Formats: sequence, C-alpha cells, structure tokens
Amino acid sequence: MKKHFLCLALGLVAILTGPSLTAADASSTQAPAAPPLVFAFELRATVANPVVIGQVPHGLRRIVAITGGTVRGPMMNGVVVPNSGADWQMIQPDGFSELDTRYTLQSDKGELVYVQNVGIRHAPPDVMKRLNAGEIVDPRLVYFRTVPKFETTAPGLQWMTRSVFVGVGERSPNEVIVRFYRLE
Repeated sequence: MKKHFLCLALGLVAILTGPSLTAADASSTQAPAAPPLVFAFELRATVANPVVIGQVPHGLRRIVAITGGTVRGPMMNGVVVPNSGADWQMIQPDGFSELDTRYTLQSDKGELVYVQNVGIRHAPPDVMKRLNAGEIVDPRLVYFRTVPKFETTAPGLQWMTRSVFVGVGERSPNEVIVRFYRLE
C-alpha cells in the first residue's frame, strides 16, 4: 500500500510540476521569424555568346563565357576579372536551366575572390524559349535564384567565406545581373 501511495504521489508531483501546455505555449508552436537577408552587392557580368555542346544524357549542355563586369554595393566594390570563368548550363526541354557558374572577382583594394555560384532559372516554356534565344524578357517572369560560395585569402573579406548568401538574377542578351543577399 505504501509503495502504491508513493508511486501515486510521485506521479501527481510530476504532473503538477512538469511542463504543461498553456495558450502561450500553443503560440510558440508557430514558426519563428525568418532570418533577415541583407543586400551585399550587385554583380553585372558581361557574357559571350553561348557555346552549345549539344544534347547530352541530362539535357542540352551550353557554356557561356564571362568576359568581365562590375561589382557594386555596400559590402563590396570591384570588378569581375575578365575571362576568368563561365557558366556551364544544363537546359531541359522545357527550358528549365541548371546553372554552375565559376569566376573571379577583384575588389577595389586588389583582393581576389573565387566564386562558385550554382542555381536554377525557369519560367513558362514560351518565356524560356525566348530567353534562351537571346531575346529580352521581363525579369519578373523568370525565377532565377542562386547560392554562391566565396573563397578568398583576403583578411578583410573573410565575412564572405563565413556567410550564406542567396542571389537573385536577371538575364539580358549580353549581361547577367545578380543581386547577392547575405543571410543574417
């Protein structure tokens, strides 16, 4: 009997002192606020005409050389080192594009930054057909997002190697514009 009473008493204590779900707790099950994105800089890269390798097992392979460009923004200013990279694209029949872009930036202080920027670009098939043919299309019709990775030995730019970024892009016939945002 004492043993049964002890178990009952301990159970009651656990219920009374343990966590309980209140109205305040119920509201805490909502998703926390998303971390903010802070604008870092805008890249404007000039590009050459695509070199079309052709249809390979995973889609149409194209290579677009990056011939130069500028970097401007509150966190970095500089240039795209001329002819330092390209975008190795894989394009599906509906126009969906997988992007794998690699190039080099040089800050106004002369610091070099290697960039590997992977992403996707898609829109309704008729819009992608026009875009891939080199026509100008309204950028609001195209979903163009990237996730860059930066590598540098520059002490003043280590924040780039230790942060996560998202890029939002636009494509015109001779230029690619990507606005990079740092995830706080």
